[in-house]
Amino acid sequence: MRAILRRNRLWANLQPDVKMLRTRDDVGRALAEEEEKKLLQECLNSRSRSLYPAVVLALSTCMRHSEIRLLQWRQVDFERRTLTVGDSKTEAGAGRTIPLNDRVFHALGMWGSQFPNRQPEHYVFPAEKYGAAGDDFKPCSYATDPTAPIGDWKEAWEAAKLRAGVVCRFHDLRHTGCTRMLEAGVPFSVVATVMGWSPSTMVRMAKRYGHIGQAAVREAVKALEGVSFGVDGAQNWAQSGNVQEASRPN
Repeated sequence: MRAILRRNRLWANLQPDVKMLRTRDDVGRALAEEEEKKLLQECLNSRSRSLYPAVVLALSTCMRHSEIRLLQWRQVDFERRTLTVGDSKTEAGAGRTIPLNDRVFHALGMWGSQFPNRQPEHYVFPAEKYGAAGDDFKPCSYATDPTAPIGDWKEAWEAAKLRAGVVCRFHDLRHTGCTRMLEAGVPFSVVATVMGWSPSTMVRMAKRYGHIGQAAVREAVKALEGVSFGVDGAQNWAQSGNVQEASRPN
């Protein structure tokens, strides 16, 4: 509603009287590996042929829904195996370069083979309609317009989740990727770059994801151990009189 009011230049007059609800940072979940497997399988079985590569792209790059929907082929560099994000929710997110891992590289390659005459300005996920053809009602696409982006995957996405028995939002694919990176010990600053977080968002996300990747933090602290004299050395030092027993409180 706010977007509609802004478009009609009415929001400025109403804004002083509107108290925005506080954004919750605890919303969202990371998929378990088994859930991810089931979901991807049902995306492959979807009548929407673009759903599977779109979901793989979200899981493998942590891109936002709008960043994926508006992606153009000129932003994908198969030679360097990188992807450059276009317009984004934040200034830090726009124009960020994300390397393509093997899974998404092959998924995009197979998807791109469906459009041999694609042009740089064409959308990776073009607007198209879906139906069924033949006596066996085999899924097919038609009315494909590569100059316009797909509207959304809502119907196909909801159907795939229902078949897979997985409850999540499309945005949770981004949460899943972020969680996996942190659990693997990727430095938070690097994760922030991949996610495209603004400095203020990075502070909030540090609090939200601070409990993840503690194993990596412990490994980092080990680097500070330096020279150690072992248990015997510590005991000798304690017995030397340099350490006094703390007085007990009354």
